[in-house]
Amino acid sequence: MEIVDCYRLLGLRTGASYEDIKASYRRLARIYHPDANPDNQQQAKERFIQLTDAYRRLTSIVKPSPSRTAGTKPANSTPNPRSASSDERNLNRSVQSTTPPAASPRKSSSPRSSPRSSPAKPPPSPPNTPSVQFAPDLSSIDRRLKQNTYEQLQQALREQRFPRAITLVEGLAQRMPNDTEVRQWQAITYQRFGRYLIKHNQQEKAKLYLRKALRTDPNNRSLWYEVERDLQRIEQVEIL
Repeated sequence: MEIVDCYRLLGLRTGASYEDIKASYRRLARIYHPDANPDNQQQAKERFIQLTDAYRRLTSIVKPSPSRTAGTKPANSTPNPRSASSDERNLNRSVQSTTPPAASPRKSSSPRSSPRSSPAKPPPSPPNTPSVQFAPDLSSIDRRLKQNTYEQLQQALREQRFPRAITLVEGLAQRMPNDTEVRQWQAITYQRFGRYLIKHNQQEKAKLYLRKALRTDPNNRSLWYEVERDLQRIEQVEIL
């Protein structure tokens, strides 16, 4: 198997880092593991073996970055929670718009605390409140997969690692083609990448991804509004 084919099987661009290779393999291995595909085990097994061979071939050539092997965390690797990007806010909004609000807590009947007592902490979130929406017939494996992919997608968008974000969301969309929430994430990812390309003067490529966002989620009015603004920005740049 050629090196280029190994990258292609793992959904990566040539020259991807060791960490990206490892993350992509883990994600795809969960999707194509024979145990996760009881209705099509033989085909899943063949794909699983191909993925494993590609992973072994690449990791024998590509080595971890020095900061990883030394056990130290790279600088600025942990994003500031107060500076969450618009990408994460958009993904969160797409989830919150379909998640029913938690019931407001009852007022406590305990007597007033003394002036010197510390202020009361806000009540914790309900223990089983999901961060994403799950269809009733979704298997436990697919539930975990969707939740994990959502979290990885948020991180990739925060770090502006758009090729990885696209690989994540497209893989999930192939697994769950009828999930409207996943389709929203996919369209948002395309739109954010298009906006990133505008900033880096790649106008033609930006147009492709912005139009791809519209085709992916054509009924999302807020997305249409943002894409139209982005396309107008491109036209202004081209006029100048």
